[in-house]
Amino acid sequence: MKFDFNSLIDRNGTHSVKWDHFDMKGEVDGMIPMSIADMDFKAPSFITDALFNRVSHGIFGYTVVPGSYYDSLERWLMKRFGWEVKREWIRFSPGVIPALNFCVQAFTSPGDKVVIQPPVYHPFRAAIANNGRVVVNNPLRHEGGRYGMDLEGLESLIDSRTKMMILASPHNPVGRVWSQEELKALVDLCFDRGVLIVSDEIHADLIMPGFRHIPTASVSDKAAKITLTCTSPSKTFNVAELHVANIIIPDRELFERFDLALSKAGITRPNIMGLAASEAAYANGEKWVEELVPYLYENYTTLRKYLKETLPAVKTAEMEGTYLGWLDFNCFGLADSNVEEMLLTKARVAMTPGRIFGPGGEGFYRMNLACPRTTVEEAVRRIGETFRGV
Repeated sequence: MKFDFNSLIDRNGTHSVKWDHFDMKGEVDGMIPMSIADMDFKAPSFITDALFNRVSHGIFGYTVVPGSYYDSLERWLMKRFGWEVKREWIRFSPGVIPALNFCVQAFTSPGDKVVIQPPVYHPFRAAIANNGRVVVNNPLRHEGGRYGMDLEGLESLIDSRTKMMILASPHNPVGRVWSQEELKALVDLCFDRGVLIVSDEIHADLIMPGFRHIPTASVSDKAAKITLTCTSPSKTFNVAELHVANIIIPDRELFERFDLALSKAGITRPNIMGLAASEAAYANGEKWVEELVPYLYENYTTLRKYLKETLPAVKTAEMEGTYLGWLDFNCFGLADSNVEEMLLTKARVAMTPGRIFGPGGEGFYRMNLACPRTTVEEAVRRIGETFRGV
């Protein structure tokens, strides 16, 4: 294997949110943090080399975005997804979460309604509520252990104040990769009812064997007219704090409104470190992804196999995409607080409690599997020993 995903890298003392700043740091020895969604793998050398080369120049003055930056992204999207993106559709943002907030500000007014599909990535809710808009929950259906969209429920929720929905594709935390048919049905409904779609596709490269990511905007001409797509190298290449994202907006009027919102905030160009890392990622990252995804999938199968053998009552959703396991602890009939206490103080495994993802997340926990396999094995061993016999 060209890339090393097995080495245990000490992140303590680096001001890591996951390792240095979890709630019980210093209270419980030997905690395994598997919560916030960044990887415990070093970024690949083609990215660090690009950063070193840029730093070695020693001058960090005002910089334009080079054509090669756009070329690398356009080639990446075409090769991986068959999606032909034009340069004039691409607008930089300092991250997907800022982009979500700018979308809410640019395309809705205070009091307007924005739809989300919980249990879902909690910053969606914050981007709506913090900007004085109304959160509308259209919960996912959970049938036979698999999640799906409730489009009938969505249609019944839409009224004249419903202006937007924020879509997680692939879905965080439940791991669904939406099919062509699901996306087309969603697009047709939203197009007919005048609802914009902001599609968060930050995990698009992390698709497990047997599944295929389809960019929402590529589904149809209707989709291209109403969809704003949020992309970033941050999850795929573990460069989240370089704050670089690309928002792809085929419709010119929507592009100009989004561009104006960012310009009003003084956001015009990415920082040069983010530029260097992003271009290097998209120009050279194919082999990295080809090795990373099977490793993540094996971590997931390790988790699922162990639980099936030793703790079969705890079910895991199929991880079609992302690197996030979704574990159901409702089988024990315990209060959420009791489950969390057992996980933290007895198993000494810190995961993200599902309740923060909204309705349908109660009793579930999200486990970050982007770590060395030995970490996964130790975590599931501890969980098994803690809950066996409960």
